[in-house]
Amino acid sequence: MQRRSDRLSAHRDDEMKTELQGLLRSGHSTRVAEWHDPEPVADDDPEVAGGPVLPGPAPGRFEAVRLELGRQLGRTAFPATAAGLAGTLRERGAPDRLADLVAGLPEGTVFRTASELARALTQDDA
Repeated sequence: MQRRSDRLSAHRDDEMKTELQGLLRSGHSTRVAEWHDPEPVADDDPEVAGGPVLPGPAPGRFEAVRLELGRQLGRTAFPATAAGLAGTLRERGAPDRLADLVAGLPEGTVFRTASELARALTQDDA
């Protein structure tokens, strides 16, 4: 007998698989009432939902980069130098381009927060 820490029983697992079969096969919602469907992505949602966010000149990029850095680095990575942060990003599986851009920041500069790092990457004065 295999012991697991699952919250659901094997019967409930089978029940949920049956419920999801239509959705998985059709590729669209199988519900009759629209209010059951999840909401689509809003225009002002961060681009993180669509994949990794990389620094660039687009408007609102500072907030998106700051959110991505905070998600990847967490609180424990700070304060640190650019080289240390780039190493942490690589260890945690961040996109290579993001880690390379962080590694390319000036040596010796200590970043205390993800906001400081995002500001340095985007050259934003906000």
